[in-house]
Amino acid sequence: MSSTRAKSPWLWVPSLYLTEGIPYIIIITVSVVMYTKLGISNANIGLYTSLLYLPWVIKPIWSPIVDLFGTKRKWFLSMQLVLSLVFLGVGLTTPADNFFFLTLAFFWMGAFASATNDIASDGMYLIALKPDQQSFFVGLRGTFYRIGMITGQGLIVIIAGYLETSFGDNTQAWSYTMIIVAAMMLLLTIINFITTPNVEEEKTEEESDKKSFGDVFRTFFTKKNIALSLGFVLLYRLGESQLVKMASPFLLGDPETGGLGISTTDYGLIYGTVGVIALLLGGILGGIVISKDGLGKWMIPMALSLNLPNLLYIALAYVQPSGLLVPTIVVIIEQLGYGFGFAAYMVFLIYLAEGIYQTSHYALATGFMAMGMMIPGMVSGYIQEWLGYPGFFIWVGVAMVPALVMASAVKYPKYFGKKENSEE
Repeated sequence: MSSTRAKSPWLWVPSLYLTEGIPYIIIITVSVVMYTKLGISNANIGLYTSLLYLPWVIKPIWSPIVDLFGTKRKWFLSMQLVLSLVFLGVGLTTPADNFFFLTLAFFWMGAFASATNDIASDGMYLIALKPDQQSFFVGLRGTFYRIGMITGQGLIVIIAGYLETSFGDNTQAWSYTMIIVAAMMLLLTIINFITTPNVEEEKTEEESDKKSFGDVFRTFFTKKNIALSLGFVLLYRLGESQLVKMASPFLLGDPETGGLGISTTDYGLIYGTVGVIALLLGGILGGIVISKDGLGKWMIPMALSLNLPNLLYIALAYVQPSGLLVPTIVVIIEQLGYGFGFAAYMVFLIYLAEGIYQTSHYALATGFMAMGMMIPGMVSGYIQEWLGYPGFFIWVGVAMVPALVMASAVKYPKYFGKKENSEE
């Protein structure tokens, strides 16, 4: 046991969070690109791919099971293996006549497995590392989660674009792409099996009974100012939750329908690679300034940073510039601002999860975070088809108002997140 406990976090934290980031971004974001290229309407894309957030919304229902039974390591290894089979299923059913129903069914299974993988992986991080190590490795954890996003939104989409050009058949291209994703997930599962330490003993029934499901939920929903906190969690990304669903159809769509007509390969480079790098840099900068000054100083500037750049999409929709330069600049600014603004959100979720059931409470907090993305995203496609792209992006701008109101009203220790702080 001692040898496995001694495994360095440098060895397993990167691969664990890479494996957390890739399936999430494939299921939530790359599925939008795939369905756009396979001819599904914006209304159906917005509704059904937003519903894929549901497992992340309701994961608190079963997060205590991960906390109370088995070990975190067994849970995430099992879920990662399931995910490799899920993506294989998506790849094999993409050529079918009723591919939309079949692939959605597999994505649904993958969403539940990925949400459970998140619970177990985050739990592993919290129990395998001492508090000072958790703070030290949070940057590495976030970096490799973002690299997973670049891999999914960037590399995988670029591969799909290359295969579209090579085969001249989008269906065949995306079928092969998802099979490649399945192989990648299987390889990462094997790596995590080898590198992650055994830091838990199997819990006995008596030990599990010491905690109850009721205590987990009661202690969360009786936290001070919980209603205000959850209002903030639900509304902080009200505009972004709609933009993220329609950005891909807008960038990829034909100019005749109001889109910019960008190719799949160029989209992978602009939004999935350059954009995610900007997101990563914004997140790193956000984490640095909060650790220096605390959350209180940066909450409002970060809320503005997350929302104001969305207004640039209004200009894109009206002007419809030719070439890639202007859309690339807009995506960089928007993603940089999003990453910077998202840092305040994540630090607040850590604050909200504090307590004896930290793993389960963090799952509850991120469940409400997913709900804040799911519900607005579900109607985003219908709003876009009703208003057109220019009107839709104006609406996204209006949606920043509730976010700013909640950012001003929410309660938390002013210096929370500051390194070596004394809370006020």
